[in-house]
Amino acid sequence: MKKQEKRQEKGVSAKKSDNFSEWYTQVIQKAELMEYTKVSGCMVLRPYAYEIWEKAQAFFDKEIKKIGVKNASFPLLIPEELLNKEKEHIKGFNPEVAWVTHAGSSKLQEKLAIRPTSETIIYDTYKKWVRSYNDLPLLINQWCNIVRWEFKHPVPFLRTREFLWQEGHTVHATEKDMDKFAMKILTIYIKLFEELYAIPVLKGSKSEKEKFAGADYTVSVETVFPDGKAIQGATSHGLGQNFSKSFGIKFTDEKEKKKFAWQTSWGFSTRSLGMLFGIHGDDKGLVLPPKVAPIQAVIVPIIFEKTKNKVLKKAKEIKKSLGAAVELDDRDNYSPGWKFNQWEMKGVPLRIEVGPKDVEKKQIVVVRRDTGEKIFVKEKDVKKKVKALLDDIQKNLFKKAKKFLDESIVQADDFDALKSVIKAKKIAYSPWCGEVDCEDWLKDKSGGAKSVNIPFKQKKIKKKCVQCEKKANFYAYFAKSY
Repeated sequence: MKKQEKRQEKGVSAKKSDNFSEWYTQVIQKAELMEYTKVSGCMVLRPYAYEIWEKAQAFFDKEIKKIGVKNASFPLLIPEELLNKEKEHIKGFNPEVAWVTHAGSSKLQEKLAIRPTSETIIYDTYKKWVRSYNDLPLLINQWCNIVRWEFKHPVPFLRTREFLWQEGHTVHATEKDMDKFAMKILTIYIKLFEELYAIPVLKGSKSEKEKFAGADYTVSVETVFPDGKAIQGATSHGLGQNFSKSFGIKFTDEKEKKKFAWQTSWGFSTRSLGMLFGIHGDDKGLVLPPKVAPIQAVIVPIIFEKTKNKVLKKAKEIKKSLGAAVELDDRDNYSPGWKFNQWEMKGVPLRIEVGPKDVEKKQIVVVRRDTGEKIFVKEKDVKKKVKALLDDIQKNLFKKAKKFLDESIVQADDFDALKSVIKAKKIAYSPWCGEVDCEDWLKDKSGGAKSVNIPFKQKKIKKKCVQCEKKANFYAYFAKSY
């Protein structure tokens, strides 16, 4: 046990500001969030990480059910014929598709794709369910796993070949209804990231090049990582009538006319957990926002043989008064210092220390994970003070992340300025024409920067494109990204 204590107390050896990649790799393992497997890019989500995912699931599920969305489950395997029905869609996903070709030793008559996304299998079903305008809107979501056999370097949570997500798929009678619903979902994603995860986001439209394959348009929430790269949090797509025409999803309107439906799809995944860990963590490990933390406070009794019973009794009373999200660490084979390090590594928002002197003075010591501040609290005020501190930690983490995001955005109106911003590992805010050829050239000549998204509600601008000198249509964010 002594050796175990010594190993734990070493903590994270890499500094977040010096070597983010190494810091991140150490934290997600030492905080017991994931485990590697023998299949590259496929990881085990350990219980602590899965509890956080469950919190995100519960939050989002509650919000979408308020607007009438129902959950369902669709098959994992998609026939090749179905996947090929929407040409732009399969063109966008084909390099990432994993195929099942055999059952035992027998070759299948038709290859089956392991779902990279479920539009095709779901819409082949929707055509059977949609007959009349009375059947609309059709609002369905599913929680499932996805496989995308990316050949880039896998990064746990952030870029994996298998991940968990939700994918919503809706059918509407009009383009206006589709647009309204796509934006309604984006609003829920904003709420998820900013209110639950305490992560500020950039809201906007994806470029023509970066939009979802087969969609009319994509809107997204994005943010910036501590290493200066942009990262996408969630997307909502207006699919137009592209898939309804490919799959024959028609309805009879009030005037008895047959029409093709309008559709949306939308999703966020366990990538968002990696964003949470990377953005809020520090050199001691995780720092979790209280609203998403599996354990909001841990009570660590300071035990001496003579006062053990008295201190433990008080610690148990405090735990009972504070409720279910509080852990009492009364293990007697670990020192208080070892426990402090472990719970700091796991990002628990508050640590409550109870020692013999605290019992005598009818007080406790509360330590904030986000600032390290130590606060003495009267026993009678504990419940009220803990709640206030948890609320303040949630707000402080958002405020800190928002400051970092704001300071990471730099306006760059010419290409040399844009290159300098990218080199400095920040996000360029630049006038742009929006054309695909221009974005391809820009990515090549800037060292890998691409458009992040295009902010909503911009004023008309009278500037030239940052790269091609054509008339700029809007400002857009550019950065290297995950």
